[in-house]
Amino acid sequence: MATHGTSSSVSPQRASQSPETIILTLGPRGRQNASGIKHRVSAGLPVAAVVNCADNSGAKNLHIIAVCNIGGRLNRLPKAGSGDMCMCSVRKGKPELRKKVMPVIIVRQRKSFRRKEGVFIHFEDSAGVIVNNKGEMKGSAVSGPVAKECAELWPRIAANAGSIV
Repeated sequence: MATHGTSSSVSPQRASQSPETIILTLGPRGRQNASGIKHRVSAGLPVAAVVNCADNSGAKNLHIIAVCNIGGRLNRLPKAGSGDMCMCSVRKGKPELRKKVMPVIIVRQRKSFRRKEGVFIHFEDSAGVIVNNKGEMKGSAVSGPVAKECAELWPRIAANAGSIV
């Protein structure tokens, strides 16, 4: 086989080295620091919904841009319910928080959902709290009630909640 002046062998410097192994590790999957079982809640907050911020971090309005752990279906908007983690941007609030994407846990929703006991429950407004990737709150207090489904799933939020309904 003619090489026409080019050598097809590997250079001696590369041949003496062992092949590099690249290990790819994926980030943590699932609900990172959520504990317990996620109960079925009617999802009432689609992408692009604006919810109130229920903590004292300085944000006022949160705009949902993505819902975590939603499999999805073609042309169907992902929706969030109480206890779900979303990625949100701050629409109103402190200037250092605005226009930044951060994880948020939905603590209450306006759409009614059914509990195992058979009662239907809904709240006056839809609200969420800003957290970090581990599920720890950015603020130190939650204003208003927190849904029981959210409190069972996120113990850090339940510890800071004023009332759990």
